[in-house]
Amino acid sequence: MSISRKLGILIFFMVPAIIGGGIVYHAFHDYSPVVIYELILYLFAGSLISK
Repeated sequence: MSISRKLGILIFFMVPAIIGGGIVYHAFHDYSPVVIYELILYLFAGSLISK
């Protein structure tokens, strides 16, 4: 996989990380679920990039 494609995948996952993190924080009013949400998102993005 080319470096430009890997960077594109990372940029694609940055938007849900930022917006989704705010939505999760608004729903739970705590940072623990935000950390869990973003870890899951980062693991999924990492698995796509490692291929």
